[in-house]
Amino acid sequence: MPTIAVDKAALFKELGRDYTTEEFDELCFEFGIELDEDTSQSTKPEDQAQPPQLKIEIPANRYDMLCFEGIALNLKVFLEKEKLPKWQVTPPKDGQLQELHIKPETAQVRELCSGVILRGIKFTQARYDSFIALQDKLHQNLARQRTLVSIGTHDLDTVKGPFTYEALKPEEIEFIPLNQTKKMNGKQLMEFYEKDKHLGRYLHIIRDSPLYPVIYDANRTVMSLPPIINGDHSKITLDTKNVFIEITATDKTKVEIVNHMLIAMFAGYAESIEAIKIISPHNNESRESPDLSPRKWKAEVDYLNNVTGLDLSPEEISKLLAKMGHDVSPSKTDKNILDVSVPITRADILHQADIMEDYSIAYGFNKLPRVYPNKTAAVSAPLPINKLADIVRLESASAGWTEVMPLILCSHEENFEWLNRVDDGKTAIKLANPKTAEYQLVRTSLLPGLLKTINSNKHHSVPMKIFEVSDVGFKDESKERKSRNERHFAAAIMGKTSGFEQVHGLLDRLMLMLRSKFMTREDGLKNAALEGYWIEEVEDKTFLPGHAASVKINLAGKNHTIGVFGILHPSVLHKFELPYPVSTVEFNLEVFL
Repeated sequence: MPTIAVDKAALFKELGRDYTTEEFDELCFEFGIELDEDTSQSTKPEDQAQPPQLKIEIPANRYDMLCFEGIALNLKVFLEKEKLPKWQVTPPKDGQLQELHIKPETAQVRELCSGVILRGIKFTQARYDSFIALQDKLHQNLARQRTLVSIGTHDLDTVKGPFTYEALKPEEIEFIPLNQTKKMNGKQLMEFYEKDKHLGRYLHIIRDSPLYPVIYDANRTVMSLPPIINGDHSKITLDTKNVFIEITATDKTKVEIVNHMLIAMFAGYAESIEAIKIISPHNNESRESPDLSPRKWKAEVDYLNNVTGLDLSPEEISKLLAKMGHDVSPSKTDKNILDVSVPITRADILHQADIMEDYSIAYGFNKLPRVYPNKTAAVSAPLPINKLADIVRLESASAGWTEVMPLILCSHEENFEWLNRVDDGKTAIKLANPKTAEYQLVRTSLLPGLLKTINSNKHHSVPMKIFEVSDVGFKDESKERKSRNERHFAAAIMGKTSGFEQVHGLLDRLMLMLRSKFMTREDGLKNAALEGYWIEEVEDKTFLPGHAASVKINLAGKNHTIGVFGILHPSVLHKFELPYPVSTVEFNLEVFL
């Protein structure tokens, strides 16, 4: 979760009173955020060298609290010191909206664009710093390191509309980047910022594209090269009065969320919010941005009360939800319905469950009645296969074996060739586009993971005894997903002797705990109704000839082959680079259910 540092004195001034650290910590807890640190209590030299700050942890989906303005506004609304503003677009004085024309070539790199104009804004150093910091926070979180959205801010008085959003070859784009003095083209800019600690990490987004996105004004002055950097010509300063914000994106939803956040946080410092006209002929689209109308939702009173255990009237619920910034009124047609207007700041509201959460916060989580849910659909319980696996785990650990948890993905060689097994093409679930050769398919056996674990720990003393109880995967055309999981048990021992008798002993112990008695092969084959298990010699290329056995079992009147154990073949040891003999056992647990 992002942590936002705010000036302690300035925030308390906005809230209208001074809080002790404990009091403010409690306020944060009640609202659903967390006070991470009060630097006034810190002994660190860097904290003592600046005014006291409050470092507040914000939920990842609360983009409206990524700056000082957002935290102060939301807490004031929660404390009922003021109501959330109703943001509205003001028509320009001359009646002509600024236009932004999107060219069709932008579809190859970054097609979407939005924006707004904040007229008559009044910057102080603190406000300016917060404005820049919010953009950076949005870039890091919601915008996923500028890959989904990037923001450009410009001094409107230094440029002239209409503006165009184009995509050109890197060599055709020339401008002076922000805070630089030398003009460079797109290709030179990539080389110049390659080792820059801040901008270097964003270059990959467009570097290999044949066309770079660029925004021009009417005089063909480059305003920005999104998502990398703005032009120096239109940079904003403390003296800027009219801010033009352009936002380019690859995600239609997120571009508007970012626009709304910037407006909501800083429109309070401006005289008016002015829309811009977005014109995109190749999409047959012409629209005004932004749309500041709240989203309309309906919430059920019964749902809100049943989940929280409360029994409040629609009017009482409406009042509580107002503390969270919602404009709520009981429906005129249905007493069980609330009409909820969700403000532009609350992009995190996606379902009435989110409204229920706000209702709980406003009421107070610690005040909610604590009752056992006697009207629940089910009471949680472990799956039978998991209970069975836990029994096997406990017995194996009690016998002195160590549990390991390798990855479920492995390479094709490890799963087949290295175990002297043949891929029939119908068994293993293969990744369509594996990122590395090490993770090509879902394992069909637990042995590769055990042997790789021994290989990674072969510097330890021997004997080394390990086991795993986990899933393997198989293709299965009869299933909806065309695949199925199967719970297996496997164990391996590496020592100066083969250890065959030890895996055999572990197998016998586990079968005893699984209530399967040992019988002879003749008895098992003669009478399928006689339940129990036996072993018989098998030829398996994974193991030494004459040193492997399959595990057979009679269950529910049927005969099953559930696994195999033996001493690994020297070629297998060589492939996995194991210096001593290894014996293994592996069997399917699901037949016991």
